[in-house]
Amino acid sequence: KYPKNLETTHHASLDCIVKVYTCPIGVTEKDSSPSAPSMVEVTKSSSSSSSRLEALREQLAKEDANLDDFATSSFQKDMVIRKKAPPRKVLPKPRWLKAKPADSENYQRLRKTVRELGLATVCEEARCPNIGECWGGGEDETATATIMIMGDTCTRGCRFCSVKTSRAPPPLDPDEPEKVSEAIAKWGLDYVVLTSVDRDDLEDQGSNHFRMVVQKLKEKKPDLLVEALTPDFQGNEELIHAVATSGLDVFAHNMETVERLTPMVRDRRAKYHQSLNVLKYVKSVSNCLTKTSLMLGLGETEEDIMKTLHDLRAIDVDVVTFGQYLQPTKRHLPVKHYVTPEEFEEWQVKAEALGFKYVASGPLVRSSYKAGEFFLKNYLNEQKENEMVAN
Repeated sequence: KYPKNLETTHHASLDCIVKVYTCPIGVTEKDSSPSAPSMVEVTKSSSSSSSRLEALREQLAKEDANLDDFATSSFQKDMVIRKKAPPRKVLPKPRWLKAKPADSENYQRLRKTVRELGLATVCEEARCPNIGECWGGGEDETATATIMIMGDTCTRGCRFCSVKTSRAPPPLDPDEPEKVSEAIAKWGLDYVVLTSVDRDDLEDQGSNHFRMVVQKLKEKKPDLLVEALTPDFQGNEELIHAVATSGLDVFAHNMETVERLTPMVRDRRAKYHQSLNVLKYVKSVSNCLTKTSLMLGLGETEEDIMKTLHDLRAIDVDVVTFGQYLQPTKRHLPVKHYVTPEEFEEWQVKAEALGFKYVASGPLVRSSYKAGEFFLKNYLNEQKENEMVAN
């Protein structure tokens, strides 16, 4: 049906048929000349498209493996198979790590007060196992709690601690000193423990806020004994001085672990010798007691612990406590070893022999554990009486 002078060619790159007329329709061959214009018509080629599709199917058929191929070792040896990491070994908790349940009337009353005043406690934030015992108290015991000031969010991320972390925590509550003093008045305490999160985001790292809280407590109740468990303030002596001279009775700063394990256990900004220097400086500017705490069960050796105890006595630290490290969540460091009650008793004897004024050592003992408060309260009262007699 095409004119006789039509030439058809397949253009591979265009995938189409190019039909070229060598002379216009209606012009005879003899009338045509080299200068006569040519006519070109382009039409799509369906046969070419189908052939390319068939070629692609053949190629995929050759490359694809079926289920039988996958199951054969000849196919598997060409594959890179990632091995699943073995599960972490979780040590079962021993029988002696059973704490008192948190369900007494005193516990509920104290918890209600904390909620009403919008306060934070390290007992809850750090998931302390002694919360039932300390908050519950007893018939002749006063319930105790460690108030955590400057918010519930820390700027550091220690690998043992479950307190929330952030580079930019919420601002400080200017009414907190009044709220804390009101809570202490409601509880009727004569010994209170304050602690705080690290606030590296603030210019003074919260040191002046800490000072105001202590001074407000002393203003409302001058005979109240105040223990402060403080951050290291990055070793800044001016900031440490603000807290150490605020009127508190016990300045506590935790070493947490031995020197060898410090980089793995604590935040990179918390350094072993920096913590030692904090406790040393406090002794030079204040007459308050100094106190620190060590967690056991993180992989430390007897030599590690003895070295730390000698370092503490070299700067005249008065009180040391030992407790079992307990992994708060799966994201935190695992427990390497559960220390027995007998081993804790041995560490108490060894520490006392080095000259510490008081040593608390046991699986559930914590830095602010109430077992130490009875001794410290009596010791501080006796010290004040001796000062009055001397004057």
